[in-house]
Amino acid sequence: MKVTVVGAGAVGASCAEYIAIKNFASEVVLLDIKEGYAEGKAMDLMQCASLNGFDTKITGVTNDYSKTANSDICVITSGIPRKPGMTREELIGINAGIVKSVSTSLLEHSPNMVLIVVSNPMDTMTYLAHKTLDMPKNRIIGMGGALDSARFKYRLAEAMEAPISDIDGMVIGGHSDKGMVPLTSHATRNSIRVSEFLSAERLEQVAADTKVGGATLTSLLGTSAWYAPGAAVSGLVQAIACDQKKMFPCSTFLEGEYGLNDICIGVPVILGRNGIEKIVDIPLSDAEKAHMQTSAEGVKKTNGLLDV
Repeated sequence: MKVTVVGAGAVGASCAEYIAIKNFASEVVLLDIKEGYAEGKAMDLMQCASLNGFDTKITGVTNDYSKTANSDICVITSGIPRKPGMTREELIGINAGIVKSVSTSLLEHSPNMVLIVVSNPMDTMTYLAHKTLDMPKNRIIGMGGALDSARFKYRLAEAMEAPISDIDGMVIGGHSDKGMVPLTSHATRNSIRVSEFLSAERLEQVAADTKVGGATLTSLLGTSAWYAPGAAVSGLVQAIACDQKKMFPCSTFLEGEYGLNDICIGVPVILGRNGIEKIVDIPLSDAEKAHMQTSAEGVKKTNGLLDV
């Protein structure tokens, strides 16, 4: 199993590290445009192998896509990160050119890959990949909901003073501060709805804190977060590589599902060896349906800025 991660910055390197530590891939190729940068990150990570007990080979390369040939899964993390006060949508001009160029180069050398897009604005960059590449829609996936859901579960556990392992919850919709739809009506603690433990007002606060989870970290760190995004990507990669049939909310191209068409947006899917193997239809409350429609309108507005 060969995995390529494009972009050796904080998110890409964390992603490569988590994949290696889980020990399911034979090789991870880390690619970056900065001379020697990916090679240095790969060497540093390989010097962790004996300490962390993994045998995955991590190879760093500078802008040489031939070294990514025959990758089973490719991840695009490259692009400029958010700075304090920036929205994900403000990154579109620069990142669209990067994602288009990178995804085309990856497909040239790995025609059977499953592609995971991380670069922001993520839903729009995933849509761009669909419009640019001649690939089945099930093999182009946007990572956003997995990260947003992890942040949602963190906030729920915090509010209930409960271990996170007790909590299950999901965020669908667009991967943006205004577009996220935390499904508080479906969230549970050991199969008991969280509304049995928290007031409506507290749940509203949890949802609000979840939506600004990325912006909160950006203001604290001075740049985008990397540990949780890297872990979220590694979870998707493992589910695909190991054919786990796991359910994650991912940005996928919709053709009528959830009443939406010609858009990539976060909905629950089953991930396996073929990428997205099924889009899961779950019942939404009237408020969640309305929020989903509003989220879709925001994503489509950003998509309109693309030159496709």
